[in-house]
Amino acid sequence: MSDEAGYDAWRVTLACSRAEAEAIPFADDVFADLDTPPSLLTDEPDPAKPDDWLLQAYFSTEPEPEWLLRLRDLAPSARSEPLVEHLPATDWATLSQAGLTPVSAGRFHVATAAHAHERRVGQIGLIVEAGLAFGTGQHATTHGCLAAIDRLARTRRFENVLDLGTGTGVLAMAAAKRWRGAVVTASDIDPISVRVARANIRANGLISGVGRGRIDVFAAIGMRDARLVSRGPYDLIVANILAAPLVDLAGPVAAALAPGGILILAGLLDTQAVKVSAAYQARGLRRMSTSGGEWPTLVLRRSW
Repeated sequence: MSDEAGYDAWRVTLACSRAEAEAIPFADDVFADLDTPPSLLTDEPDPAKPDDWLLQAYFSTEPEPEWLLRLRDLAPSARSEPLVEHLPATDWATLSQAGLTPVSAGRFHVATAAHAHERRVGQIGLIVEAGLAFGTGQHATTHGCLAAIDRLARTRRFENVLDLGTGTGVLAMAAAKRWRGAVVTASDIDPISVRVARANIRANGLISGVGRGRIDVFAAIGMRDARLVSRGPYDLIVANILAAPLVDLAGPVAAALAPGGILILAGLLDTQAVKVSAAYQARGLRRMSTSGGEWPTLVLRRSW
């Protein structure tokens, strides 16, 4: 990655139950008072133990004891203290990249630069180095979005695309490579993710900026930024975030989608799919397909 990603971070890991993991996206803004809230991720490390999950929080500064108490409130079943790890930039990149294997989703091949040569003939390569932003292709939600983009590209061309909650920028880059010449806008609430995405855009030979054939990435909270509103309506919106914000954003996201436009939603568990889908169907969208198991990907179309 470029020197823009040369920052330290702190990771806090805490055991939790599946019920607690499912409730985290719907929790109140636990860290709303912080200038840079942590990124909260949940994971099921062992499918054979479906109730044993992990909560991981990534902080840009060393977490204070009071912040750890807030995390404990999110996972009251935890029997051990939170594990706090300092992740210097160099060590983080080395350790993370060592564990990232290439991922294929549709025609897309997502890999670090060290594994890019493993791409098969006909695959579309996406280089994503390990880092603090979400979206290396390893998680089922990113994989599902990439597969959905690839399926849509077989029958339709999109000219104006929004990647809401871009993370590493992998989905914005996938859209830019699948629909050459499209206008692609990408936003994320996390400034670190914006820097990471811009570095990945350069690494993939794509161009940052506004206009056809370019990807414009900037920090924004939800759909509040005037740039996101003014550039609509979009004929394709991809939002791989969390269930709670997906429900909260249903109104402005649906309004930003052009008639006949397509919406790809991910970041939700199968138990949350009905609630998320209903929020958008109430605003004129029709569900076209649902793929994936525990982490489904929803594809909806605006009919009016």
